Amino acid sequence: MSKEVLGVVKKKTGKNVSEKDIYKLASGVKPSTMQSDAQLKQLIQQVSNLVNVPVSEQTMNELIQAIKSSKMNESNMEQLMKMIMKK
Repeated sequence: MSKEVLGVVKKKTGKNVSEKDIYKLASGVKPSTMQSDAQLKQLIQQVSNLVNVPVSEQTMNELIQAIKSSKMNESNMEQLMKMIMKK
């Protein structure tokens, strides 16, 4: 994972997030995660909790739709992180 992603997280949230924290979350992501609304909500909530930044239900739904429509897979977590950080 690029240091750019961690830098953007810190800049946007004011929180330090380690690569270890991100990899711990990413390790639980499976191909089925990207197709399940419930699992994506859980993942978004875990990221939200990690950086201590609340995510509204509307934003969560927008993120889920963007993730599902992008057809990305679990091997591209950096792309997912960048997409989430744009919100």
